[in-house]
Amino acid sequence: MNLADRLVELLEEFQLNTIFGIPGEQILPFYKALSNSNLNHILVRHEQAAAHACDGYFKSSGKPAVCVATAGPGALNLVMAVSTAFKDNIPMLILTGDNPIASKKTDEFQSFPLKNIFKTCTVKSFNPHTAEEAINNFARAMYLINRGPVHINLSKDILFNEINKKPLKSYDRPYFYNYNKIQNFINKSERPLIILGAGALESKDEIRKITKKYQIPVATTYPAKGLVDENENHSLGLIGNRGLERSKYAFENSDCIIALGTRLSERTIESIDEVKDKLIHVNIDNNCLKGKFRVHGPVKDFINHVHFNNSSNWLADILKIKDSKYTDGINDESKPLRPQSAINTIYEVFGNNRIVNDAGSHTTWVTILKKSDDFGKLLFSGGFAPMGYGLPAAVGSSIAKPHEKIILINGDGDFQMNMQELATVAENSLNILMIILNNSQYGVIKQTQRNVYNMDPFEVDLTNPDFIKIASAYGIDSAKVTSKDELKDVLVSVKDSTKPFLLEVVVRQEDIPLPKK
Repeated sequence: MNLADRLVELLEEFQLNTIFGIPGEQILPFYKALSNSNLNHILVRHEQAAAHACDGYFKSSGKPAVCVATAGPGALNLVMAVSTAFKDNIPMLILTGDNPIASKKTDEFQSFPLKNIFKTCTVKSFNPHTAEEAINNFARAMYLINRGPVHINLSKDILFNEINKKPLKSYDRPYFYNYNKIQNFINKSERPLIILGAGALESKDEIRKITKKYQIPVATTYPAKGLVDENENHSLGLIGNRGLERSKYAFENSDCIIALGTRLSERTIESIDEVKDKLIHVNIDNNCLKGKFRVHGPVKDFINHVHFNNSSNWLADILKIKDSKYTDGINDESKPLRPQSAINTIYEVFGNNRIVNDAGSHTTWVTILKKSDDFGKLLFSGGFAPMGYGLPAAVGSSIAKPHEKIILINGDGDFQMNMQELATVAENSLNILMIILNNSQYGVIKQTQRNVYNMDPFEVDLTNPDFIKIASAYGIDSAKVTSKDELKDVLVSVKDSTKPFLLEVVVRQEDIPLPKK
């Protein structure tokens, strides 16, 4: 058995069953082994889309996927999307091909120091020089993968090397923490607040049970929307620069803040100093821990070691606070449509579906107006926010949830960043409703130019292609609407369809509401 065959076998053993990628010369030994396996390979049209699809796959299924690219340009095309996943701590395995070991330090065709690049945007980047080292790296990667993307760079020659099959090296080790001080602090608390990040996903069921039983207020970061049902009273929704009044009040008045599986970035907490003495911070990444009580380890360990109490009238006090919502214009029927009215109409028909978002002016309304009853019901990149995330992430989501209709809400600018993946959608007959809100501009940038830099709009207006003709070229049915009634009619007409559909919605150029301080 050669290394390529053994790697494919290990992917099957670890149930990494879904692979997004593009074959190329230096990774072909792996593809030869892959062709004789039961693994599901999805051919994308750009390597960037492969990593975004892995991102969407994990957020929809809770399971990591694999992205594969060949040497040089192929591997480097992954970097932006891998960086996106790294910022959001999304588990995935990245396999890249490379030139033979002997030519690594030469200027041979397509040679490039890939490890030096990927080590900046992954939990760990491996560059094995032997087949046995590669297998040990794989074992280490499986230990690390829950922290985010892990990369293994595979030289073509070692993929052919024969290897003896033997048990993988174990890297498991327990985390130790003395919870006595934390438990005492929780016991004394009368106004606890739990802040959830995506790193709490593994403990979702336990957290839901505990917080509902004791009516503990819960706020979430962007990536954690839906970890607690946002329709429940004790769910305060988003916290941070898009948080509403209730989460802001709870944060400012809590006497014990328990942050689980979140980095607590500046978008969540503007200044850590004001809360550090009452902060319990739990994360598997030791480098991001803040506050007085720092717990390095999985959220599940923390949940299993501590006990909570009833929070008395604390939640009732919070619920007295009136949440002012960003609802201006959501029922407007004027023409052309206001973007928030279009999004609200989409939610009237598909509010319970899985929504995939992108970057741009539409993102604000998509996020704020969406009530998520479960994790993965709203997919977007919270930490990096690249344009072009939406379509390939929707591909990954649809592969993960083949019996669901996935709703993609894009702007016209970001859709064009990766619209070649219409081929992947068509080829796999994916049940994705792709909605393009077309305002013919980079709206957020135009707003910033005008309001922050006091300048006239410059290089932000778009001359767009005919999206309907492009959809037709890929054999995808489509429609274009300009009014709320037309939009509602089309949405209802495709509700029960299982075929891909592209819907262009012409919307007004309108500023987004700024975050509330």
